[in-house]
Amino acid sequence: MHDTKYVPLSDEAKAIILGSILGDGSLKIQKNYSNANIQIRHSEIQKDYLLWKAQALQEIAGDRSVGVQEADGYSKNKKWRFQSLRTPALTELHHLTYSHNKLLIERRWLNQMTALSLAIWWCDDGSLIGYGARKGVFCTDGFSKQSVGILARYLKVVWDVRAIVAPVGRKQDGKQEQYWRLWIRSQEELKKFLRIILPYIPVQSMLSKTILLYKDSQFQERWISEMVSLSKFSESVVMAEYEKKKSKWNTYR
Repeated sequence: MHDTKYVPLSDEAKAIILGSILGDGSLKIQKNYSNANIQIRHSEIQKDYLLWKAQALQEIAGDRSVGVQEADGYSKNKKWRFQSLRTPALTELHHLTYSHNKLLIERRWLNQMTALSLAIWWCDDGSLIGYGARKGVFCTDGFSKQSVGILARYLKVVWDVRAIVAPVGRKQDGKQEQYWRLWIRSQEELKKFLRIILPYIPVQSMLSKTILLYKDSQFQERWISEMVSLSKFSESVVMAEYEKKKSKWNTYR
């Protein structure tokens, strides 16, 4: 295919892409093409988040970059997809982060991530779990134990957030499979991490991934106050998401 003029990525676009390839995005060079593009998919319930990404990545978007895919075998929800143009700047990023079209977890490019990248990674693949949703886990099932270990070391060295690598078992086609996930099991470490990413949470629906629940009203008010001061969302918006999450939590307990 014909060459395209090199136009560097903006800092914001690069940060979003680096966070996304750890989560629900992939940089690929397709057969018969010389340049890479990024593809990102989110379920319909995360449509607003996908559309935010599409808007933030307008510099590499085309007229048909956003589309809808029918539900596949894993989910009953439709998927919203963003597919960028193929550009030399994305090819450059692909060469930095991939080998033979497979993502390589290496510090040389992790060090280029920003707090926005962390927020995107968390919104894509992070979850609050445990009593009061006060532990955190990154779903890193597609990565080797060694790769997850590199991610844990990166969080500690660069962001001073302690995370541990631990296995999780799951039955797949009748066989017991073992995957490795990145866990933030200390409440203080989790709060430290959430304080880093809260200013960069992009859409209201993703606030639930930063809401810790407490029985003690003073602790709860304190955390909600921090969320309001650190994020771009008003107190009324944060409270609305808190009430929604509290109601769900009480339903499932």
